[in-house]
Amino acid sequence: MTKPPAMQKEAKERADEVSVAFLILLERLPPEARAAFLLHELFGADYREVAAAIGKPATVCRQLVIQAKAQLRDEGPRYTVSREVHLNLLREFARSIEHGDADAMSTLIDDNAILTADGGGKQSPVCAPMIGGQRIARLYLAVSRRYAGKLDVKIAMLNGHWVALRYTSGTLESVQSIETDGTRIVRILVQRNPDTLSRIAALLART
Repeated sequence: MTKPPAMQKEAKERADEVSVAFLILLERLPPEARAAFLLHELFGADYREVAAAIGKPATVCRQLVIQAKAQLRDEGPRYTVSREVHLNLLREFARSIEHGDADAMSTLIDDNAILTADGGGKQSPVCAPMIGGQRIARLYLAVSRRYAGKLDVKIAMLNGHWVALRYTSGTLESVQSIETDGTRIVRILVQRNPDTLSRIAALLART
């Protein structure tokens, strides 16, 4: 059996191989549930190995994985659209962010859209999910004004999924992953955790 620290390290590396949107959802799980899920689902460890790695009984680890799956399922995508439609909407969204285009944002973001941000406790993310297209648009417009002339938004494919990378003064500041109903954006997941951004930047450098 691989030593628990090594197992945890490899499981964390496996997390970089899943979609950014899924990674953001993973980071919203409680630490023990996230560790148990990664070890069992991504690394293939059985519950006895998971128990040894995180210091919890195997029965508890099993419940942690079940709970993690339920939370990920509840927070997962609700719509199925073509990659082309998704990419086109993401491109329009990226342009509206970079140029601070209020009209475009109002058209693109659904009135009942939800924005969820993760700063890992090291940045100043939205404390709770932000609901409402106008509120979300105002947040992005405020950032566009604050970093006028220093903002650059690029589209990139990470692990098979298209995302918008927002750079300020050349530094990766956040990753935006969207969910769309095929017409408008209904959900935005924003990653601002510096540790996660460092892993994403390293992943980009290898591609």
